Amino acid sequence: MRHGKKFNHLGRTASHRSALLSNMACSLIEHKRINTTVAKAKALRVYVEPLLTKAKEDTTHNRRIVFSYLQNKEAVAELFRTVAPKIAERNGGYTRIIKTGFRPGDAADTALIELVDFNELYNPNAEEKKATRRSRRSATAKKEAVVADAPVVEEKAAEPTAEAAADTTEEKTEE
Repeated sequence: MRHGKKFNHLGRTASHRSALLSNMACSLIEHKRINTTVAKAKALRVYVEPLLTKAKEDTTHNRRIVFSYLQNKEAVAELFRTVAPKIAERNGGYTRIIKTGFRPGDAADTALIELVDFNELYNPNAEEKKATRRSRRSATAKKEAVVADAPVVEEKAAEPTAEAAADTTEEKTEE
């Protein structure tokens, strides 16, 4: 019977499952994306998203809580230094699961789980930051509009200074 089965046990004991999710979370934080099965990716998302929420506020207490889950100093430092500032504005949904087909050996349904803000292809904010390419017509039309709106300024001919006049007279005498 499945009474009270609220989460996927992944066919492992509690200690093995917690070690698996901890290691996968460290790998996800370090590499920003990992390939795994769909079931493990869904379990990892439930495990890691509260840790990412804790990392948004950098306090000693939050660092200790996150370390109690991850048990890896480097992963905790990476999380609080690079990942947390990027996800600071986001209210949730820090990870994305993309199904990638079936594994050849056992036909397991595989997926790619990644941190949303670290993917340049799918991230709309990264596109706004990049310089967008414009067509030639729009660029020339904008230049023409700027030139038409600009006031006409007459340039006065610069009068030669005394030093410049002396230089020209010396050149003439040398010849």
